[in-house]
Amino acid sequence: MQDSFTLGGHSFTSRFILGSGKYSLDLIRAAVEHAGAQIITLALRRANSDTDNILDHIPEGVTLLPNTSGARTAGEAVRIARLARECGCGNFVKIEIMRDSKYLLPDNQATIQATETLANEGFVVMPYMYPDLTVARDLVNAGAACIMPLGAPIGSNKGLATRDFIQILIDEIDLPIIVDAGIGRPSQACEAMEMGAAAVMANTAIATAGDIPAMAEAFKKAIEAGRTAYLAKLGRVLDKGAAASSPLTGFLAD
Repeated sequence: MQDSFTLGGHSFTSRFILGSGKYSLDLIRAAVEHAGAQIITLALRRANSDTDNILDHIPEGVTLLPNTSGARTAGEAVRIARLARECGCGNFVKIEIMRDSKYLLPDNQATIQATETLANEGFVVMPYMYPDLTVARDLVNAGAACIMPLGAPIGSNKGLATRDFIQILIDEIDLPIIVDAGIGRPSQACEAMEMGAAAVMANTAIATAGDIPAMAEAFKKAIEAGRTAYLAKLGRVLDKGAAASSPLTGFLAD
């Protein structure tokens, strides 16, 4: 059986999602061909450009995930989502609401409000949030299709700075947990998957790599390895001392 996860009634076998903030055709091509991405985000301004429409370069069969990048309030996010659907981008939407322009941290309370409004309108809502268990539970009640906690500030490549809080969400929330923002290395993506995350979103780590296709493939392999390790159930960790992997008693007695 294929290992898959479900969002809004749609099944996905690839657990790598491309965030297309650092837009380039090479990045999109690498994400699809070398990382196997089945979901790609896009900002509405990319889909509604007079010069180069990103929609013309996303292969058929890839799910579009419009985001509400630039929204500072719940109302703005709702309007952007509705516009994206009118532009033909479908019912999926990633909610991003940021009033903080320095650290680009999400406004959790406004995100809950926008999620509830859009879920009631039939959107498949994927909310980007600062990892907080109470907020995550409120998002579940608001109709979110998944929870997307940040690993570190957007574009920082710092990795899983919020690791312990993400683990709480994985343990307590009965929705796919997709780690979004801050993942800088394939090893960090692997760790997120070992923790039990359903998927990982990355952009800057691949877009700023020296070899974009090679890095995309590295992320794919790391995510697959982490998922396999999670399903295999990781071995124990000893807090103190050591344990020999082979019996030594008889050898030492000789």
